[in-house]
Amino acid sequence: MARLNPSTAINRENPFKRNWLSTSLWILLGLYLVYSFNAMGLSWQRISDGLGFAGKLLDKMFPPNFSRWELLLNGLGESLEIAIISSIAGIIISLFLGLFAARNMMPGWVSTPTRTFIAICRTFHPVIIAILFVKSVGFGALAGILTLIVASIGFIAKLFAEAIEEISLKQVEAIRATGASFVSVILFSVMPQVFSRFIGFSTYQLDSNLRNSTMVGIVGAGGLGGTLFSAFQRFDYDFVAAILITIIALIMFGELLSNIIRGVFR
Repeated sequence: MARLNPSTAINRENPFKRNWLSTSLWILLGLYLVYSFNAMGLSWQRISDGLGFAGKLLDKMFPPNFSRWELLLNGLGESLEIAIISSIAGIIISLFLGLFAARNMMPGWVSTPTRTFIAICRTFHPVIIAILFVKSVGFGALAGILTLIVASIGFIAKLFAEAIEEISLKQVEAIRATGASFVSVILFSVMPQVFSRFIGFSTYQLDSNLRNSTMVGIVGAGGLGGTLFSAFQRFDYDFVAAILITIIALIMFGELLSNIIRGVFR
């Protein structure tokens, strides 16, 4: 076999050539993490001490105290009402806003302002929105319902608009060719293509609202969160454990309800 002359050998480029830009970015990220840890005073000693305090807290929380079950059930019932009312209202409103935000179904002067409004609803955390509504309408369930309606719009309307923008326009054109009205086009060509996804979005938002309904109560927007915050203020840790177990049961109920709804519309 003839030997390859080194002078005529092909210079192949190294396939694993180092990307210095990527390497520099990773180095900068590592340096920033080290700086952040030092700037915030994070240390293994603080973590170790925190684990010790957490162990003492768990000792005070168990066994849970369910003796005030009436107070617990009142907060649980209010959280459930807040979640269901806000979910239904938010889903209905999002159904229309998502349609108005779809750029393949609406002109720009309709879709652009609607998408801006949806983005604003998605901008702030529910706790911040709850504080604003508590200051506006006062303490109680109404503030929690309005908060979760805004949160639902920010999530469902955005995803619903994106789902409509991904539909096949052939069905839309076929329905339009029959001389059908705009409402008929929506009902018989758009909705059948996105209905299953819309049900999925809605059930997820219901599950999310069940969780958030307990959280917004911490700032006075009704629900079980207010009971939890009061128990922490009184250092009533065994009752805190009972509340947390109840919240877990509420979330499990929401998961079961979501599965049932998906099974019905599958």
